[in-house]
Amino acid sequence: MNLEERKAAFSLLGSQLKQLPKADLETISNKASIKNPWFTDANIKLAIDGISIFLNDEKLENWLSKYTINESSSKKVGVAMAGNIPLVGFHDYLCILLAGHHAQIKLSSQDSELLPFVHNMLSEIEPRFSGLASFEERLHQYDAAIATGSDNTGRYFSYYFKNVPHIIRKNRSSCAILIGEETNSELKELGNDTFQYFGLGCRNVSKLYIPEEYDLVPLLREWEKFTDIVNHNKYANNYNYQRSIHLTNLKHFYDNGAILMVESDKLVSPISVMFYERYSDQDDLKNKLAVHSEKLQCILSAKGWYNGSIDFGKAQKPELEDYADNVDTMQFLAAL
Repeated sequence: MNLEERKAAFSLLGSQLKQLPKADLETISNKASIKNPWFTDANIKLAIDGISIFLNDEKLENWLSKYTINESSSKKVGVAMAGNIPLVGFHDYLCILLAGHHAQIKLSSQDSELLPFVHNMLSEIEPRFSGLASFEERLHQYDAAIATGSDNTGRYFSYYFKNVPHIIRKNRSSCAILIGEETNSELKELGNDTFQYFGLGCRNVSKLYIPEEYDLVPLLREWEKFTDIVNHNKYANNYNYQRSIHLTNLKHFYDNGAILMVESDKLVSPISVMFYERYSDQDDLKNKLAVHSEKLQCILSAKGWYNGSIDFGKAQKPELEDYADNVDTMQFLAAL
């Protein structure tokens, strides 16, 4: 199977995912949510829709044209996948198979249903893919490795995979920069970047940088549109717990019924909490961001005005070339 055939199969997969029958979506969503209650029907559909958007001929062609793929060098690539949001490991799976390699995948127990479902769809489109991905309890006899986990598991992965070419990803999070001139529409899009997937993704915004005199109340009012999120039991438990902790500690916070706003110089906030930090000028902002540079997945600003940032509403809509941790996975695989 050559690259053109592989691209064509994935493009057709994108079309089929876009038109996935409601009954099939409900069946796989039910299976996935039993394993992980954070995986709601809406969030699973959001993930599948996102994948279907970039699996088309034009986007695949533009992306892959940047690489030289050796059709005669097939390797076995071990992948330890995360499970924080639905199908979070799909991009690695896509890269490995398009590069002509075999994917040996250890799924997270939190997301063990969705990728096998998608792989079955791909294998029905192109049966030769069937044996090019295997789902294993333990990775073994691999030529290279890609692993995603926490800072603690990252240290373990670095040791475990030290003898083969590898990509190791650790904890990351994302932040947004406000200047006080954002429209209500832009603030709503920032809300999507915050609340989608309950804030569990590394591309979700967990920290706001705001000017010294910035008033958070209009933002909180705009985000009242998201208060339905507390109808989810696990999110509500986190929200109520964080609220009680801050009340007990007599710590100042803002609360709009969907999220707590807490002032902090930390980057990663707990579920249902958004940290915010004030900056005095652009130099101060630059210095504050530099402190967390190794832990930032994305920086967001309205219309992407800040250098290196993306627009509000785009955090959970990555393009094919938006590699996690800015490490070019396809280049890594093409060089094996």
